[in-house]
Amino acid sequence: MTVIQVIFIILSAITLSAAVMVVSCSNLFHSALALVLTFIGVAGLYMLLDAGFLATAQILIYVGAITVLIIFAIMLTHRIADATIRRTNEQRVIGAVAVVILLVVMILGLLGTTWATSGQAMAGDPIENLGLALMDTYLLPFEVASVLLLTALVGAIVIARDPKREIAEEEEALAAGEGEVAVEEVAS
Repeated sequence: MTVIQVIFIILSAITLSAAVMVVSCSNLFHSALALVLTFIGVAGLYMLLDAGFLATAQILIYVGAITVLIIFAIMLTHRIADATIRRTNEQRVIGAVAVVILLVVMILGLLGTTWATSGQAMAGDPIENLGLALMDTYLLPFEVASVLLLTALVGAIVIARDPKREIAEEEEALAAGEGEVAVEEVAS
């Protein structure tokens, strides 16, 4: 067994165990942290495939941006750690059956496919070709996707805001401010 194979087995074990933790942790924040470990494991697998650009994009986009967005959404959600919130799912059996069926279909599909290979390298620099395609051919869809993501983020913030809570906090702040003035007048 070569060193690359050992590294692959270790990265695969880390990635799969972290993915299982994502779906099995009862604490949502711990699931998000396990998701970070899953993304890092996938980036390591990309590095083993000599796909440095994909590994870098995986780290920057998924580990950096998407995970921070998920954790931000968790922190914005009110009462996420409340004891009254149900932390289990009654559909575990249905989910497990669906996973087994999907796994069987994927394995049959992988084994039944003849994979065409080419002994030739790609023409040109693949990163340069990707950059040119994103900024030339696919510029409009790329910009539409970025505007859509920004709109979704703003919408999530608007939905997460609780106007009743904000009004109550403002009233408490005003009451605390008036109380301080009254204490100062009594002291003088």
